[in-house]
Amino acid sequence: MRRTTDTAPPVDSATPEGAARSRAHDIAAELVACARQAMQSYENHDQARVDDAVTALAWSIYKPEQACLLAKMAVADTGLGNVESKIVKNTRKTFGTLRDLLRARSVGVIDEQPERGLVLYGKPVGVVGAVCPSTNPAATPVNKAMMALKGGNAVIIAPSPAGYATTAMTVRLMRAELAKAGHPVDLVQILPAPVDRALTQALMEAVDLVVVTGSQNNVKRAMQSGTVAIGVGAGNVPVIVDSSADLDDAARKIAASKIFDNATSCSSENSVIVLDDVYEATMAALRRAGGWRCDAAQKGAIESTLWIDGKLNRHVIAKDAEVTAKVFGLPDEAKACSFFMVEEEAVGGAHGFADEKLSLVLTVYRAADFAAANAKVHAILEVTGKGHSCGIHTRDMDHARALAATTDVVRVLVNQAHTFGNGGGFDNALPFTLSMGGGTWAGNSLDDNLNLRCFINVTRLVTTIAEDKPSEEELFGAYWAKYGR
Repeated sequence: MRRTTDTAPPVDSATPEGAARSRAHDIAAELVACARQAMQSYENHDQARVDDAVTALAWSIYKPEQACLLAKMAVADTGLGNVESKIVKNTRKTFGTLRDLLRARSVGVIDEQPERGLVLYGKPVGVVGAVCPSTNPAATPVNKAMMALKGGNAVIIAPSPAGYATTAMTVRLMRAELAKAGHPVDLVQILPAPVDRALTQALMEAVDLVVVTGSQNNVKRAMQSGTVAIGVGAGNVPVIVDSSADLDDAARKIAASKIFDNATSCSSENSVIVLDDVYEATMAALRRAGGWRCDAAQKGAIESTLWIDGKLNRHVIAKDAEVTAKVFGLPDEAKACSFFMVEEEAVGGAHGFADEKLSLVLTVYRAADFAAANAKVHAILEVTGKGHSCGIHTRDMDHARALAATTDVVRVLVNQAHTFGNGGGFDNALPFTLSMGGGTWAGNSLDDNLNLRCFINVTRLVTTIAEDKPSEEELFGAYWAKYGR
């Protein structure tokens, strides 16, 4: 743990702003003290009891009536996404995360390597501050709480103000399941309403580890808080469709991923780059999959409406297709479609069609060949999303390997729907999560999906082994032969 006595930076309480900050620090300190006390009672030396607590948290949101309740609350509170998708998110992500966590050891001896003279012990990082977004006000808090408690820690949730009621109910349900299973309920807590920047900042300064999903402003503030912080990067997924792809399969996957939860996911496809010789066939496949192909006038109307004063228009962010079409002024036929395709030639800058759109708008680019498509992926990621992910639909694994070798992203998905694969899938090896790091390319310390390893410290018991010291000739011989001594 970072400290045994919680301290906060000195605050001048003589001003209204100072008084608010002082109150925020007092609240954070009290919550952290309760969390530490809960950890003292938590049987986190016992893997079976830890796994029992993690399963309790999973059941609190996986239970069908509660998954539905929280999904309905999330849409009602935030106006983002749709109930059916959020039910899937609440259950599928939780189920996959529980699978991953129950297969791992996290406390006590977690690994023994006698041939290397090593025994590894997992230990808690301490009290975790989990900053969560409005896009997933139920699933993300549970996902992070499960990982935190698996590591033997306690967690305090800092919700988005927009999703506070949903997150508060989520925490209430988690605490009820902990109590039912005989675990300290203060292992999971939430900042009291009203949540504001000062209170979230005070929490970030008081805990041992901050894990931030959502706004890049929150990520930056966490990194500057003086507390060890894990932040995740912005998404803006570009996907190539090359000449060898199964076009209908690709279109179905792109469409299903794009429309899931009305494109709230950071893994939602934002751009598709199609090779010239299959361009029209791919556009036809995307239309069969539910896409509306906008003409030049409709594209102009979308561009002038999607961004207002450099910000995404809240009236189209994560809204249903019929609502989105109406806001854009699209014809009645478009309202029956699932998403809206705008065709673009060059990759523009921020607040243009190359940027993340968080809506049912899909940008489509044409590329002469794979090299040109690869270059467009790079250009799009320079606008937004560098480090996060990209993908390709292809039967040519040389193209997939070239994309992975040359692109600064953590994940390159092949023939997959990004929203269902990027955060872990039952048919790929990525860990299940709702938070995806983008490495140093995105200004993140994490170049992986958020996972259990982020929530434990490891002690290594080291004993001697047979000496492993090569000769000078073995290490320098090839160099000497080339360049001399």
